[in-house]
Amino acid sequence: MSVFSQSFSPCGRFLAAGNNYGEIAIFSLSAALSPDATDLSQKPILTFTAHEGPVFALLSTDTHLLSAGNGEISAWSWVELTKRSTKAVWTRRPNYKSSLEIPEINAMIINPKDNSLIVGGGDNNIHIMDMETGTFKSVLQGHTDYIHCLALKEREGEILSGGEDGAVRIWDSRTRQAVHCIEVFKYEECARPQFGKWISCLATDSDWMRKLLVFLSWGGPDESQFHHNIFAVGEGPHVSHCLLGGSVKAQIPCTSPSLNTLALNLSSTEHRVMTAAGSSDKIDVFTNFSYRAFSLSF
Repeated sequence: MSVFSQSFSPCGRFLAAGNNYGEIAIFSLSAALSPDATDLSQKPILTFTAHEGPVFALLSTDTHLLSAGNGEISAWSWVELTKRSTKAVWTRRPNYKSSLEIPEINAMIINPKDNSLIVGGGDNNIHIMDMETGTFKSVLQGHTDYIHCLALKEREGEILSGGEDGAVRIWDSRTRQAVHCIEVFKYEECARPQFGKWISCLATDSDWMRKLLVFLSWGGPDESQFHHNIFAVGEGPHVSHCLLGGSVKAQIPCTSPSLNTLALNLSSTEHRVMTAAGSSDKIDVFTNFSYRAFSLSF
């Protein structure tokens, strides 16, 4: 088993994880973090099949859990999931060129300014769906190969995308036009010819001191997160804790031989954890971001 995706519930008390068999498991963090926790507390309270193929991406809104597989996105009510009900609220498919085309959807983000869902994947395009109507209203074209990752600069109203073509493209979310393209592999200090030019993950951090800080990775890390510093996972059984300057501060041991997904639960002080998962049925839980406290089992 491989765990590809994770997302915390809006209340922060539950964790959803998706695997290569198309299954989603729901875990109770309240039970797992309780002083009275048992082995059973580290098992899912619910497991169900969401897609025929792998669950490549998960994303939570204020009310729903969104899951993405091969060519489709489904929505599940968090209230109903906590009641063990697994009926999808809706399933949508982007407007692909051919009805026979079933590219995997590997990245999803929400733009709260216009309540739109932004998705990217195997058809090299970014599709934007209106969350109120459920219709796909625009397509951003420019990448020449598979899109791996998306990020949002909410303050500037910009969408960032990275992919197999080695480019990070920046799009104006209002005009739907590309405003900049960074071909990272062309910079000598960034080139990694032994790995190729593809961009596997992308994270942004903006505040009044740092106009924009972009973390790019290729040939190894599969996901990265900002929390004061940088946390990243990929090939290897550890979470890399990096300083903003790029140096590695620590490598935190994990259970899985390699890692696909990293998530931070920052919306709940009571259930404030980091979770990492990959090429096993274990999801490691870190309560202080410096060592593994315990593991959930899919």
